Amino acid sequence: MSFKDRIDTSRLPKHIAVIMDGNGRWAKEQGKLRVFGHKNGVIAVRDTVEGAAEIGVENLTLYAFSTENWNRPKLEVTALMELLVSTIAKETETLKKNNVRLNAIGDLAALPKRCYKELKDAMEKTSGNTRLTLTLALSYSSRWEITEAAKNLAADVKAGKIDLGSINEQVFSGYLSTANLPDPELMIRTSGELRMSNYLLWQLAYAELYFTPKLWPDFRKEDLFEAIVDFQQRERRFGLTSEQVR
Repeated sequence: MSFKDRIDTSRLPKHIAVIMDGNGRWAKEQGKLRVFGHKNGVIAVRDTVEGAAEIGVENLTLYAFSTENWNRPKLEVTALMELLVSTIAKETETLKKNNVRLNAIGDLAALPKRCYKELKDAMEKTSGNTRLTLTLALSYSSRWEITEAAKNLAADVKAGKIDLGSINEQVFSGYLSTANLPDPELMIRTSGELRMSNYLLWQLAYAELYFTPKLWPDFRKEDLFEAIVDFQQRERRFGLTSEQVR
């Protein structure tokens, strides 16, 4: 029986977050430049999005480029941005056809103008789609996001728009870039690395973590389905005891 056949579609995680890791190592194994791995990683993105939509996952967020990635060699960063522009341009019609809405979080103003324009255009063209929301975390880091949220919240308190005593977790969450998304219930990281890499730290507080040694360019929808099956076998207690949950 395939992993897809073992999934209980009535208990799907409403939001899956993915750290797409291992492109560079995959390319090195092929004797190629790192950008070769990123290009093949696009195939994994396409297959993963297709798989999520097939079974009814409502939200999928992919860690595509962190704020720290700007410190990589200039040639690699330039190639990544060009790849992002060309991929978005090619995939927009497919997203529309499959009823997938494109979304993005992060310091988008830091992106090259051409890249930002392609991204905004694709987001506008797919804004009415309802089957799946695909969010790209671009020029993103959780510490940057939380710092920006704190600054904006402080500004609203200073302006008298919100009372200091009314601030709670729910209010603060409303200042995050994911305010319109449910918190991820499952986080998948490829390549065998066992860390969060400054990704959705607030939102992943109670997410189930799934790590696979598979490098991102080799990741396919069946690997996604395997992660979901593993998720559905876990007991999620949220601070309660097993007896209370049952």
